[in-house]
Amino acid sequence: MSRITWNEYFMAQSQLLALRSTCTRLAVGATIVRDKRMIAGGYNGSIAGGEHCTEKGCYVIDGHCIRTIHAEMNAILQCAKFGVQTDGAEIYVTHFPCLNCSKAIIQAGIKAVYYAQSYKNHPYAIELFKQAGVKTEQVTLDNNDVVAAFSN
Repeated sequence: MSRITWNEYFMAQSQLLALRSTCTRLAVGATIVRDKRMIAGGYNGSIAGGEHCTEKGCYVIDGHCIRTIHAEMNAILQCAKFGVQTDGAEIYVTHFPCLNCSKAIIQAGIKAVYYAQSYKNHPYAIELFKQAGVKTEQVTLDNNDVVAAFSN
């Protein structure tokens, strides 16, 4: 077995986090990394102690589930709750961030967004990332061992 790259490693962590998602519409995971160390992780789901989509169904308004807190936001809020600095960090996300999460990522001082899949990539989010100097890069899990672990 060959050693996986850092990008594969952190993206695999995000894929694993996505398995905890409680939204039935889309499972998303996010891992915030600084200096090659994971500092926070999140998945999309309801508020702590709240009703989950898996229990009550999605609460959809204007095509969006408003019951769900996005994975990126959960990871950023975890840093805020526990006093962990996000300035200069990177985030690995299973799907390209939505517009609101993109703005939160920028405001948190995160300097790079690595995503596995495009998902409704909002043109304004892309523009904001460029304006803020935030690197965006699609990362795929090329290593067969990593991919096989998630295909079972």
